[in-house]
Amino acid sequence: MDSKKLLVFSDTHGNVAALKSVFNWAKERLPPKDTICATAFLGDGIADIHMAADATGFYCDWKLVGGNNDYGYTAPEFDVFDFVNHRFFICHGHRHNLYNGFNTLITAARNAGADTVLSGHSHIPYDETLNKMRLINPGSVGRPRSRIGATFAVIECEEKQPLKVEFYGVGQWGHICAVKVVH
Repeated sequence: MDSKKLLVFSDTHGNVAALKSVFNWAKERLPPKDTICATAFLGDGIADIHMAADATGFYCDWKLVGGNNDYGYTAPEFDVFDFVNHRFFICHGHRHNLYNGFNTLITAARNAGADTVLSGHSHIPYDETLNKMRLINPGSVGRPRSRIGATFAVIECEEKQPLKVEFYGVGQWGHICAVKVVH
């Protein structure tokens, strides 16, 4: 079966150099070489996207939302889109009381008909299922708060299969490598 991949990142906060490393890495994974065919940006660094994309030549189908630090940019606070056989609810997370649990976020996603939530804001990567809702946070490319450092995610979607989530770290000098996220 054919699969498609979704590049997911958040919270770049002006770290264009790190984002350029991610885009250079992802550019090698666009069709026909691989199957990254869409990108979801989850807020806090909208200005960085254009600079990094122009510098690297990385362009694909963009889904994006604004965060609490995206001053001067007009972007939705949340969005819903279908990708392969999943409906994604994307948001930065600052309006969903994330530091007190996920109930508000899960309710918003359910009301939108989504089966998967992609959110940022905490700067900490995770992938878990709560109340039958898949919750994925790619961490932060620009200002990580986790012990594993700067991270982003790639989600592989295949018809009638569960999502496969892989996390990648952005190391010193822009080196990209797979990382394991432990809850």
